[in-house]
Amino acid sequence: MADDSKATENHNLTSDNNLSSESGKEVSIDSLARQVQESLSLAKRHKFWETQPVGQFKDLGVSSLPEGPIEPPTPLSEVKQEPYNLPGPYEWTTCDLDSEDTCNEVYVLLTNNYVEDDENMFRFNYSKEFLRWALHPPGYYKSWHIGVRVKTSKKLVAFITGVPARIRARDTVVVMAEINFLCVHKKLRSKRLAPVMIKEVTRRVHLENIWQAAYTAGVVLPTPVSTCQYWHRSLNPKKLIDVGFSRLGPRMTMSRTMKLYKLPDHTVTPGFRKMEPHDVPAVTRLLRNYLKQFVVAPDFDENDVEHWVLPKEGVVDSYLVESPETHEITDFCSFYTLPSSILGNQNYSTLKAAYSYYNVSTKTPWIQLMNDALIVAKIKDFDVFNALDVMHNETFLKELKFGPGDGKLHYYLYNYRINHVLRPSELGLVML
Repeated sequence: MADDSKATENHNLTSDNNLSSESGKEVSIDSLARQVQESLSLAKRHKFWETQPVGQFKDLGVSSLPEGPIEPPTPLSEVKQEPYNLPGPYEWTTCDLDSEDTCNEVYVLLTNNYVEDDENMFRFNYSKEFLRWALHPPGYYKSWHIGVRVKTSKKLVAFITGVPARIRARDTVVVMAEINFLCVHKKLRSKRLAPVMIKEVTRRVHLENIWQAAYTAGVVLPTPVSTCQYWHRSLNPKKLIDVGFSRLGPRMTMSRTMKLYKLPDHTVTPGFRKMEPHDVPAVTRLLRNYLKQFVVAPDFDENDVEHWVLPKEGVVDSYLVESPETHEITDFCSFYTLPSSILGNQNYSTLKAAYSYYNVSTKTPWIQLMNDALIVAKIKDFDVFNALDVMHNETFLKELKFGPGDGKLHYYLYNYRINHVLRPSELGLVML
């Protein structure tokens, strides 16, 4: 349910230094070459997707097609009972992330082989705590955490996962699988393991009587339900420029740049504080009410909120505004921690990035609320704060000095049709 091992290429690691092509002034030779490469591999890529129940390019704009499932569920007895065949030297394994050894193997595979930016300067470095959080939501299936090992050495060389989620599309709540972490070892990229892995995770999802899925990718496949843009807010501009994540602007000095991005030492909103366990019911109400307005959004209950947004050190941070007068919880903001390894830099090995997660403003203005989020991220030593232009994020991005990145993130639904391509502001879903 995501294409090849590079399907998530440039998933959301895009630095903000390639802004010239955004404005259409120039397109680098590199990006032209990449477009040619991508179009050459598109035929191969789409040959697989044309066999799948996903929106097809030829149907774009055909509003007479019914929204909802593309194919009906198969009787469970007809779902293939045994795993798909892998090429000879490889075997399936189920990855138990509660096992320290297995979790470590998955961590090492992803750290060395997962998503890199186009210039190969940064690579995601999900922590083990993050992986356990991402893959152990309420009701998760261990059988959906799928690895591929070399039979002889038992070395883990590929990985793909699914977790269950209730996602509302317009007025219908659908139980789906969220597919993520598709990763094939760099040396095995030509082995066509990815399509088999996608088919295998699909089979295991079907065995639980679940027929729809959601996933994201940095590449265009048939057919995005929405295409979003990453924006970046410098918190530590000197480091970001030193490691090549961003560039010094024209006619800008380093000291002027540091002054431009400087933030206050303390948050300004009265009643702004860290979320605590007793806040789960209030935050759930706030989130549910807010997410109603989007065409596609998660259907969170208190268990989900407890799992996904209650603060977890080094994984997810959540803050809320409690009215000093009424003690009502009026606003909420959250971000998750996803560092990247910095490849080939003498001085720095890690870029500490915060990713905007779910935010709700009812009383505190968006700009003030999110500026407080930036302040706490800066205090916690993050280098950059990233946000997609989903939900109401557009209302604060420019004002708070976020700059557009050079990568897009495409959202996909498997076996579910939405009739028009959604604007990012109609999307209420953030996937890790």
